Amino acid sequence: MLTIFNDRMAHGAKRCNLSHMTTLSADVFWSFRSPYSYLAARRYRALTEEYDLRINLRPVYPLAIRQPDFFETNHPNWLGYTMRDFVRVAQYLEIPVAPPRPDPIVQNMFTREIAADQPYIFRLTRLGQAAARRGAGLAFADEASRLIWGGTENWHEGDHLAGAATRAGLDFAELEAEAAADAEALDAEIAANQQALEKAGHWGVPTLVFDGEPFFGQDRIDIAVWRMKQAGLEAR
Repeated sequence: MLTIFNDRMAHGAKRCNLSHMTTLSADVFWSFRSPYSYLAARRYRALTEEYDLRINLRPVYPLAIRQPDFFETNHPNWLGYTMRDFVRVAQYLEIPVAPPRPDPIVQNMFTREIAADQPYIFRLTRLGQAAARRGAGLAFADEASRLIWGGTENWHEGDHLAGAATRAGLDFAELEAEAAADAEALDAEIAANQQALEKAGHWGVPTLVFDGEPFFGQDRIDIAVWRMKQAGLEAR
């Protein structure tokens, strides 16, 4: 434990002496089902507009897909507290929030059982990875999550997602076609994202990784910015 602490202190001190004139880059590991990812997306996107910074979206499948028994084995109070805290933080940040209709994950909220058939999350995550291939993953994730968590009913139907893609500067028909035709390769990239997240030292979302250091949670954004400023982050 002491060795890890000393390594982190030395690494941080090294960053303090850095001065970069080039665009800094970070990765954000993100899930379309995560309410905290929703709260973080617009704020990370705003950082890329305020600072000379590129944040690469690296979508992962939510715990309901990666670890289906998570909700059944976790403490009974976990889910209720998480949703209460999410709404409270959204109110504090003045970010609109409403229950997703439908939930990106089909789940029995009484038994917490995850359904075998999942018609939404695979499509969403593949669309997100296809957007990330084009360098617009964060913008698409932000726009799509505003639909899902911001109160848009039947966000998966009509032209809702197409509008989100357009606002992110993307061609939705192209994304949709790629998500269907290249699903296997996209899933391999999504799996690689999960492996990269764990290699960086975490497992949850949203996690921003800068220079190998993970910052987990929407409540660590200011600390991530502080660290990046030590490495020369500058306003545009």
